[in-house]
Amino acid sequence: MGRREAAEARGRRAEALAAWWLRAKGYTILSRRVRLPVGEIDLVARKGDVICFIEVKERATLDAALGCVTPTAWRRISRAAESWMAQRPRYHACGWRYDLIAIAPGYLPSHLRDAWRPGMA
Repeated sequence: MGRREAAEARGRRAEALAAWWLRAKGYTILSRRVRLPVGEIDLVARKGDVICFIEVKERATLDAALGCVTPTAWRRISRAAESWMAQRPRYHACGWRYDLIAIAPGYLPSHLRDAWRPGMA
């Protein structure tokens, strides 16, 4: 397996762990690995009347994972979230936010709710 394939496999495992973690906390997973022309979303989940667009990062440490999503990446995720919402009118009454789940070996996943908002640097 090449480096790219290995990284892809690690990403899939991290996203599966994050989805499991969210379900254990009462979230419903609506979509996984969303690929749109304007961007990508790792997970889309719902809890109550809030839709969460979740970026999952796995690194050697939780701090490294928490700090590795750039403002440019968040803007791409935001564009993808807007597109996803536009295609699903049944969720238009829901609030929505952008979360980050950080995963590192030897630690439970760290879920940072409302990690970014449009207009943040």
